[in-house]
Parts: sequence; C-alpha cells; structure tokens
Amino acid sequence: MTENELHPCPKSPNCVSSRSDDPKHAMAALPYVGTRRESLDRLIQILRDMKRCTLVTTAPDYIHAEFRSAVFRFVDDVEFLPDDKERRIHFRSASRLGYYDFGVNRKRMKKISQIYLEAQAPPFAKE
Repeated sequence: MTENELHPCPKSPNCVSSRSDDPKHAMAALPYVGTRRESLDRLIQILRDMKRCTLVTTAPDYIHAEFRSAVFRFVDDVEFLPDDKERRIHFRSASRLGYYDFGVNRKRMKKISQIYLEAQAPPFAKE
C-alpha cells in the first residue's frame, strides 16, 4: 500500500483487486454493513477462521493478511482498505512470486466476500 491506496495489479494473472478496471483482475468491493469498525471486525474474524492465514496488520484503516499455500508454502498478500466516502472496503489479493496462480486469489476473495455478505444478510422470517 502506498499513500493510503492499494498497489495496482501487475499484468500477470495472479492478482485480483476491487480497484482494477481490467476484467481479468477486477472484483467488486465489499459494502459497509454498519460502521467501518463493525465491517472490519467481521473481516478480521473471517480471516482468523481461515486456514493458513496470518494477520499481519489490523489497524482502524487497513488490514493485511498473508496466506501460505499448503505444499510449497508460497505467500499471497491480501489487503483491505476502507473507504468512508464510498462506504466500501476495497481489497487486493496477489501472489508474491510467480506468474500464474490457477485462480487461487480470485477463489479466495470470492469465498471471503461470500462469507462476509452472508453474515450481513437479515435472517429469514419463519412462517
């Protein structure tokens, strides 16, 4: 992260970001549900529950986590940056090394996004 902004994805396919305009790298940012703090706390809990995830930074305005692959122990960096103006949490998930990640970063962020959004959905009324 530089100057409160996430780095853009490189040309390689091993990165996804909610700040990217390139369809190969782009994903939707996460909406705030409740306050910024409530939203970030939910993300922190999701990350804590994930396998091979280490929380590196959990600040009021930034989250950084590292994911290690099971076999070769490659590291992927996942960053979250809240935007109070848009009431969204932007993110970037990228491999530190290599070129191709077999879609691992996109799959991971889809899973995190799904868990985050499902947790925020109102419960269904019983009939």
